[in-house]
Amino acid sequence: MIGRETKHVTAHLLFVDESGQDHRESPYETLVGIVVEDRDLWNMVRAIQYAELSHFGTPYSAGRRELKGKKLLNRKVFRLASQLPDFGEEERRSLALRCLRNGETAGRREMTALAQAKLAYVRNVLDICAQHRCKAIGSIVLNPATWGLPEEMLRRDYCYLFERFFYFLEDVGPENMGIVVFDELEKSRSHLLLGQMDRYFKLSAKGRQRAGQVIPEPFFVHSDLTTGVQLADLAAYILSWGYRDTRKMRKPARSELAPFVSQVCGMRFRVSRAVGSEQKSKPVWSFVLIPALTADNTCPAGT
Repeated sequence: MIGRETKHVTAHLLFVDESGQDHRESPYETLVGIVVEDRDLWNMVRAIQYAELSHFGTPYSAGRRELKGKKLLNRKVFRLASQLPDFGEEERRSLALRCLRNGETAGRREMTALAQAKLAYVRNVLDICAQHRCKAIGSIVLNPATWGLPEEMLRRDYCYLFERFFYFLEDVGPENMGIVVFDELEKSRSHLLLGQMDRYFKLSAKGRQRAGQVIPEPFFVHSDLTTGVQLADLAAYILSWGYRDTRKMRKPARSELAPFVSQVCGMRFRVSRAVGSEQKSKPVWSFVLIPALTADNTCPAGT
């Protein structure tokens, strides 16, 4: 209506990915979301694309390569990176490019340079996230057991992810809306998750409240084509292998990941919420530890 003041609606995108769900080598199962405000997204994506060129001399993700944590930060990368002294930036980029283009004939110097470039790239990317005010939300499952989980109910790790996202949106203001973006799953799993989210946001009291700021229907995208999901993958891998709350997380961490853990933890946030029967205010962090995913650890509809 002419003359009526309108409020600008700001969108925050929650890019989500996971690590350790295959219950093989990963010490912990993690579900991580990276929150990016709409006005920051394109500038952040361009900065990350430029970082690829700066470190590799070419888009690393071109072709069949993916910018995934298990490819960029595995033990072999650290071993190769340390076998020779650090190269200067220009020489490292030139050698890394040669390795990417001629992998089968690459020598020791080229392989070392590529490994060093991968580590430098990840450091750069996490710095870019911080510069663009990204926030990290993480659900960390301490025990991989998943027995007796009803398919119709939303898992607790997802519930906590949406809860923390909603708390963040509440604190930045009621005019802020949240959009959830998932890495595309196999179609049957995607439909299952859509149904679980639909029931949670429509049938549970907390879900209906949170639907006021979190749009209940997510987007599914290809991770190799979506920078935000690649960031969530990196953070999920780093938390699984390197982050430890020493009171509850007993599995050993990879010490070489410590600097990256510090960068991801720098994107955490804390809110205050009234909890318990006495409704006392207490701090709530964006990282949450979950004992296990069992039948009593889902988000029941109607509550």
